[in-house]
Amino acid sequence: MSLPTSVAIIGAGMAGISAARQLKEAGVAVELFDKSRGTGGRMSSKRTDHGEFDIGTQYFTARHGAFRAEVERWHASGWVDTWQPNLYRIDEQGMQPSTDEQHRYVGSPRMTALSRALLEDLPLHNSVRITALDKHEQGWLLTDADGNHYGPFDRVVVATPAPQAVPLLSAAPQLAKAAEQIGMEPGWAVSVSFATPLNTPVEAAFVRTGPLDWICANHSKPGRSAACTWVLQSTPQWAAAHLETPPAKVADLLLEALGETLHTALPATTLVHAHRWLYARPAEDSEWGALAAPDLGLYVCGDWCLAGRLEGAWLSGRHAAHAVLGQH
Repeated sequence: MSLPTSVAIIGAGMAGISAARQLKEAGVAVELFDKSRGTGGRMSSKRTDHGEFDIGTQYFTARHGAFRAEVERWHASGWVDTWQPNLYRIDEQGMQPSTDEQHRYVGSPRMTALSRALLEDLPLHNSVRITALDKHEQGWLLTDADGNHYGPFDRVVVATPAPQAVPLLSAAPQLAKAAEQIGMEPGWAVSVSFATPLNTPVEAAFVRTGPLDWICANHSKPGRSAACTWVLQSTPQWAAAHLETPPAKVADLLLEALGETLHTALPATTLVHAHRWLYARPAEDSEWGALAAPDLGLYVCGDWCLAGRLEGAWLSGRHAAHAVLGQH
């Protein structure tokens, strides 16, 4: 199979970024398209006058050898740093220090610092929602929600959450059918800045009771401001039951749960913001790596093709790039 000269990548989260970087290093011209104004997909961060908040991915670990080597390169470049918080587990039996001793990494000074660094020399179309892919004799043509066209491209890599990928895969029913099998779980994330520090030794905790799934003193991460900032993430089940609850009400409910979880009165807040993730993470792991229709030049990747971690997204993008290049 000849090397493609141009590849369109739909989605600029870690899977899309990983595929783009692998292809660029192989000498292939790539263009990324993302419906959001920012970068990084679920590596999203929110900057405010009261500090920075990682509202999506909270941290990541590195287990696979190739990913560990890549993370070390990022670390040496100053794009990520290690984060070893005072970590707890909170369940119905109470609060105890977590025995989870994995090395954790975060983007520095915020999670989006990593995606911005990786995208710096890549052509990216922000705020462009691709709604249709059409295969012509000259190659693939992309159409966005405003009726604009892009292309032609030799190959297309779809690197979006599975439900968003399905409508783009009509030319490859077998890929669409596979993506339709994937369940994605929702989540609510509440960013909150407090006027004074909380009365707790907890800097981060896995919560296994009530509506909360994860709580984190965001200011404990390296490179963040000194303001007392926290991020609260709900369980998927609670989010599914509150998909249409107004954000302000969601914030009130999860703040109330935070006080109950930590058994402490909460100080006054200076900022509260709730963000809903419709596709926060895949419900189950998979072993696909990536999906491919080589005869069409259409490929699909994402954490849902492997595991719902940043590492899974990076590895899936790598799989997709190798498939585009005819490597195994």
